[in-house]
Amino acid sequence: MGLKKYADKLDDYFERLTQGKVEKIKPSHVEKVISKLQAKKQQLQQEIEKTVKDSKKARLERKVLIANEHIKRAEMLFKEIDPQAKSVAEVEPAPAPSGD
Repeated sequence: MGLKKYADKLDDYFERLTQGKVEKIKPSHVEKVISKLQAKKQQLQQEIEKTVKDSKKARLERKVLIANEHIKRAEMLFKEIDPQAKSVAEVEPAPAPSGD
């Protein structure tokens, strides 16, 4: 799943939050999104290390920044829906996706 799809999923969750439908957002689902975003970020960072071409590195670095923003949004959402849940920092990243 690409960054756009994760962003769309987060947008859907925030829409539910603004509509007062917090009970429809499961903390485990948000944790899963965070984990997948962290894995995607890690994959992008590994790809940056392997990349020689500067223009591709710059594009990948922008994607890492976007992933960071999505992770921050997801963490904020997670705190909103379940302040008693374990820390988001304890969420393990999912295995890196095999492709984009």
